[in-house]
Amino acid sequence: ERLVESGGGLVQSGGSLRLSCAASGLTYNSTFASYAMAWFRQSPGKEREFVAATSWSGATTYYADSVKGRFSCSRDNGKLTVYLQMDELKPEDTAVYYCAGSLSHAYEIFRGTGTIRYWGKGTLINVSS
Repeated sequence: ERLVESGGGLVQSGGSLRLSCAASGLTYNSTFASYAMAWFRQSPGKEREFVAATSWSGATTYYADSVKGRFSCSRDNGKLTVYLQMDELKPEDTAVYYCAGSLSHAYEIFRGTGTIRYWGKGTLINVSS
């Protein structure tokens, strides 16, 4: 497995969680820092949607309007890991969250024009009201 998410679970509305995504064996380009990293989510009956993306260095991040101000995406290239800190969680944040790696620019991922090279298998976040 090349991208493995962790940190999902059940949380009450208003609570916080931090997701991690660890990368290994990126065969197309073995340098983690070459990849823009992103988070997507999919709720039951809905299409997968963009949540956040961070540039290769982590200096630039983009967020969906629905999570802006509540979620924070960061990365540690030394640990080959990207994070999603989620605060002020709402029931509508309930979804399976996927980590994604791309050689496109983070802005292209944000705009929906980037190409995702790797997907994680996802981790479930369940926010109770």
